[in-house]
Amino acid sequence: MGQRKIIHIDCDCFYAAVEMLDDPSLRQVPLAVGGEGGRGVVTTCNYRARAFGVRSAMPGGEARRLCPELVTVPPNMARYREVSRQVMTIFRELTEWVEPLSLDEAFLDVTDIESHRGSATLMARYLRERVRQDVGITVSAGVAPNKFLAKIASDWEKPDGLFVIRPEDVDGFVRALPVEKLFGVGKVTARKLHELGIATCADLQALRPEQLTEQFGRQGYRLYEMAHGRDERPVVVSRNAKSVSVERTFAKDLPGRAACEAVVEELVVELVRRLSRKAGDKPIHKLFVKIRYSDFSTHTLERVRESVQQPQSQDYLPLLRELVTDAERPVRLLGLGVRFRSEQSPTQQLRLFD
Repeated sequence: MGQRKIIHIDCDCFYAAVEMLDDPSLRQVPLAVGGEGGRGVVTTCNYRARAFGVRSAMPGGEARRLCPELVTVPPNMARYREVSRQVMTIFRELTEWVEPLSLDEAFLDVTDIESHRGSATLMARYLRERVRQDVGITVSAGVAPNKFLAKIASDWEKPDGLFVIRPEDVDGFVRALPVEKLFGVGKVTARKLHELGIATCADLQALRPEQLTEQFGRQGYRLYEMAHGRDERPVVVSRNAKSVSVERTFAKDLPGRAACEAVVEELVVELVRRLSRKAGDKPIHKLFVKIRYSDFSTHTLERVRESVQQPQSQDYLPLLRELVTDAERPVRLLGLGVRFRSEQSPTQQLRLFD
């Protein structure tokens, strides 16, 4: 197989961009989608708001404290899905090898595309201009030999940017890359790496893969591969997720059920964000709660909830109270999720471009 050409495209502050598209007066103010009311959480915000320190997943009260002039609007998921379909249609006009990651981002494999002189850079420029002209929003693009690098590149010159990592530039680029940029490296893993004296991919390259797997398990080998700029994952055209969930392992065990109930809202916010990226219009069939206690015993409870379109905290609290019979038992992990109803009969043929 020859050298792959991968483009990752990410819409700039997508929900806010759609709101500004529909109401141009919002372009002149710091804007947040979500975050209304006393307990609302910011879903996303425009760059005027970000200049004040407002960020996604921030409580609305904190966002307004940082930016008293902040304007908030409620999310309009139906409208965002409509605009997303317009954007993805433009991508699929260029190549059928499109892997949406969410409503606002996707990988494209353009390895065998001959238009635009076969140049992935020219294709990315074309797609950015098409989206600007036909849809009215801006996108940032990254071009690279694999998915890992393309995703990093798309974030390199945001907003409204294009960054290209050519095959011959990969080694120099990744050697200078901070470990925090690697997929799956959060605060905990980054701290462990720093404690080992590892700050960049150049530092990771100096270690043998078995040293990393000894410290980080299976993730260690993935870190080793990324540190060398390698990623063999293909662009996947079709996915059929049966469930979406979010879970959190706590550094200090929660003391009991009441403490679990206090963090349910945070988990629901993250779950809704994942649903917007992965679920599209799939109908929800069940909600479920997962608990792991301090002794590592794990229990799950699920219930049919087909009337739920977007889960909320109050949907999960009854399941949590039913599952956790000992209100004082310490909890190590808490997870929430949904399962989808399958509307596909076993003999139904899938459409190629669905």
